[in-house]
Amino acid sequence: MFYLSSIDMIKNCLLFFIAIVILLACKSKTEEKIQKPKWTKEQSTQLNSKFSNEEEIKIRLYLKQHANANFKETGSGLRYWIYQDEEGPTVTSNQVVDVKFKMSLLDNTLIYQTEGNEVSQFKVDKDHVESGLMEGIKYLSEGDKAQFIIPSPLAHGLLGDRNKIPPLEVVLVDVELIKVY
Repeated sequence: MFYLSSIDMIKNCLLFFIAIVILLACKSKTEEKIQKPKWTKEQSTQLNSKFSNEEEIKIRLYLKQHANANFKETGSGLRYWIYQDEEGPTVTSNQVVDVKFKMSLLDNTLIYQTEGNEVSQFKVDKDHVESGLMEGIKYLSEGDKAQFIIPSPLAHGLLGDRNKIPPLEVVLVDVELIKVY
């Protein structure tokens, strides 16, 4: 037969008591409700308004520094300036265009550009390019050269392009429309 001494019984009871206390403590912590921060539609609207206002200030500062350029504003917030206006065919939705471009931030940090004889080709309103570029290209005709100031919602928005374009950044695109198909 197996007999426990009184010291062994006390040790076992103490260990059992400690185990029960630990289990109850863990259970009460898991049952505590974690308070999630409440984010309202109004807070989102206010934050979006703040970002939009900051972008607008950046754009107006750029325009003031480049007063010789005659930028026009569209209803979406895109600004465009056609600095070489040709009489070629105009661009419409679903056409394919060849362009040369240089994309930079408003502080002139170069982001992307076509090199040498390289052209970038896309189908208007159908390819995955910035919606601001899609909108702006339809103001051009073949041979035109223009600049577009594209606010972040029409460019790469909240996340940027996760490569060279930071989040919530206005981009400046200098574009030459080479060919309309």
